[in-house]
Amino acid sequence: MVWDVCSWRDMGPLIRLETTLTGDRHLSILPDHLHSFMSIVHSDVLGQFQQDNAALHASRVATKWIQEHSSDFRQFYWPPKSPEMNLIEDIQDALLHAVENRSPPPRTLMDLWTALQDSWCELLPRYLQTLVESMPHRVTALLCVRGGPTRY
Repeated sequence: MVWDVCSWRDMGPLIRLETTLTGDRHLSILPDHLHSFMSIVHSDVLGQFQQDNAALHASRVATKWIQEHSSDFRQFYWPPKSPEMNLIEDIQDALLHAVENRSPPPRTLMDLWTALQDSWCELLPRYLQTLVESMPHRVTALLCVRGGPTRY
């Protein structure tokens, strides 16, 4: 399992998780990786952070930490159970396809981790920008189907 962050401008770290992500583990990632990424990438403006509504992301400890750092960045809230709105889903799909198309395919966990890191670093900023630019269309599509499934 991996944890990742990115923005219009740049890719953040891809963090390898040795165990299942829990609320406490998520809380340990936020200060070290999210906060530093946001302060570097959005040093000139208050950036927005988006995450899905997984229980561990909405845990009391994580929510409290995000609220305590609201002067550093804002959290973009999005509808529950709407994977079409989560750009990370598209990015993870692109990573999966990149790893599946590698020749030779990864044979060990270390090979898989290396392939994921390489593919992560190969994602172009224009790809990220295209995903961000798709958000108004995604919102419109979601509203048109009243929260139901969309083509995204």
